[in-house]
Amino acid sequence: MKLLTGNSNKHLSVKLSKYLKTKLVNSNIRKFSDGEIYVEINENIRGNNIFLVQSISSPANDNLLEMLLCIDALKRSSAKNITAVIPYFGYARQDRKVVPRTSISAKLISNLITKAGADRVVTVDLHAGQIQGFFDIPVDNLYATPIFFRHIKKKLKLNNIVCVSPDVGGVARTRGLSKLLNVNLAIVDKRRPAPGKSEVMNIIGDVKNKICIMVDDIIDSGGTIVNAAKMLKSKGAKEIHVYITHGVLSGDAVKKIRNSPIKNLVITDTIDNSKKLKNAKNIEVLSISNLLGEALKRISNSTSVSDLFK
Repeated sequence: MKLLTGNSNKHLSVKLSKYLKTKLVNSNIRKFSDGEIYVEINENIRGNNIFLVQSISSPANDNLLEMLLCIDALKRSSAKNITAVIPYFGYARQDRKVVPRTSISAKLISNLITKAGADRVVTVDLHAGQIQGFFDIPVDNLYATPIFFRHIKKKLKLNNIVCVSPDVGGVARTRGLSKLLNVNLAIVDKRRPAPGKSEVMNIIGDVKNKICIMVDDIIDSGGTIVNAAKMLKSKGAKEIHVYITHGVLSGDAVKKIRNSPIKNLVITDTIDNSKKLKNAKNIEVLSISNLLGEALKRISNSTSVSDLFK
């Protein structure tokens, strides 16, 4: 078992290597002057099980192509098995045709990863669970819910909490956390008049004088979460805490969150945001490394991954 890291999230790869007590594969991944990506493996990996760690985060196209070239290099270096560990699976939001004549990019990306030569995929909180069915190879979709559950139990009193889904699509995820915490559920009724814009219409459920825990898989521009937080506050919510797996945080998202009613935003390190969060006092990062590392260890030893979430 060996780990190879791309350039998208080296901080997470280093943590994984420490947890698994294994060194990262010696490699050279760089760009030519015209932007072409060059990948070279500098050690013998013949017959090894290789776990390639790479998020499809910004710059998404560069990181995606880098991952595909790494898989190809590993295949041509006679690796026995190649597992693409994709903490953040970019392009997952385009998983169906919402309007005519659009690309289903999640399906295309799954085809590219498979054709490049990956034997297995490990990812965290896929935006849409059905994307697992786009692959013709095994896919392990891990969940950040246990990490959030432990953090909430440690930081907050559970007798006055309500879990809030920021939209109808996230109800299943929010319900899972509410069952663990044994608390009630509320839903934000959201409309999206245009891509990247959201409008909160109403709150379904009782949030007055409650500590609200909002849960979602992705925070991008921050508009949906901030608007939902404002609506919750206007409905009498006492405090608002937000738990998001993937902190995309594009544009001025950090500034929006800093100036919002959100008391604390908790994200994981599936995306490297170390540069963006230097002055963000109400944003906290939890590491996914132990959960991900344990899953990789179990895959390598051919034992159950699903037992991690029981």
